[in-house]
Amino acid sequence: MPIFKYLVKNKQGENVKGKVEAVSRAQAVSTLIGRDLFVIDVSPLGQSSGLFANLNHNKVKFEDLVNFTRQLATMINAGLPLATALSILEEQSKTEMAKLTGNLLKDVEGGLSFSMALDKYKENFSRIYVQLVRAGEMGGVLDEVLDRLAITMEKEKDFRAKTKGAMVYPIIIVLAMVAVAIVMMVAVVPKLTTMYQDFGAELPAATKILMNISGFFVNYWWLLVLLFAVAGFALRTFKKTPQGELAVNRFILKVPIIGILQQKIVLTDFTRTLSLLLGAGVSLLEALDVVASAIGSAVYRNQLKEVNKQVEKGVTLSDAIAHYDNFPSILFQMIAVGEETGKLDEILGKISEYFEKESEYAIKNLTTAIEPMIMIMLGLGVGFIVIAIIMPIYSLTSQF
Repeated sequence: MPIFKYLVKNKQGENVKGKVEAVSRAQAVSTLIGRDLFVIDVSPLGQSSGLFANLNHNKVKFEDLVNFTRQLATMINAGLPLATALSILEEQSKTEMAKLTGNLLKDVEGGLSFSMALDKYKENFSRIYVQLVRAGEMGGVLDEVLDRLAITMEKEKDFRAKTKGAMVYPIIIVLAMVAVAIVMMVAVVPKLTTMYQDFGAELPAATKILMNISGFFVNYWWLLVLLFAVAGFALRTFKKTPQGELAVNRFILKVPIIGILQQKIVLTDFTRTLSLLLGAGVSLLEALDVVASAIGSAVYRNQLKEVNKQVEKGVTLSDAIAHYDNFPSILFQMIAVGEETGKLDEILGKISEYFEKESEYAIKNLTTAIEPMIMIMLGLGVGFIVIAIIMPIYSLTSQF
């Protein structure tokens, strides 16, 4: 008979690990539930993990997950059983989202809790998502948790759309500049170079520089492509190391305007997620641990892990955060108010709205600063090319 390893919570709320014999996963879960245990995870002993365990799991779009969460929250709030709601969503969804919903439905009907089913698809459902659902199941408030989660994800979706929309114009201008420069170097300048050489005119320094640059583009374009590819690969490899990721994140935080934007975005995610977890009944220590592991910036991730250690020793969250310069004073001041009033989750929700607005202002400042910089670069580039091309023409006409 197969052996399954499990992680459960007993009546005292303690995590318990062990093994159980069962014909199937569903029977193993039923056995554990029959012992009055809350099942967190059950998996066959020796089950493959990592890359090969997820070969059949396909990542779905974030927008699809937002719609899935909102529709599921609406149906659960309306009183529909979880299995019925998942069945309806499976019929309404398309492609990968339909497959994922179908798999979740099978797991739930097989005896797994919803959070356990979600945890099998880590590439789609984050640790925060699973933790919130688990807290909702344990507290009997899954409908409320899903509703709050849906609202949070919708806000994140809108914020992502605003960020991408603000960067469209600068990116298009930069790509157009690069395309025009390549055409000039590869197609236009070589023809002018041939003409000037035929006349045997003495060329100004600017024209010689332009001709050398053009010649390099024409003859060694493959070297440029290779250099960019190697540099990109090296940077990506370096960034994947803990030291590299930390160094890159520190550098980004020090860049004018961009660093401020990065800080606001991270603080928005931090306060919004922590508020959501605390509001769902997750303990502060557990919530900090989940948030620290989910934060995208290595700098903040390391600092939040240290904050968690301090809170575990009895230091208040506001005092622990106050030791780090990357957290603005308004954050730990407002957290202190939340700790004194016992409404930390509500205060964090208000702070997240504040940082979200500050992020939008930072994005506007970034686009406002980028536009004149692009115009200046474009003007200097065009001016140099015009001077380099026109000056030899004057030289030739003076010879005649």
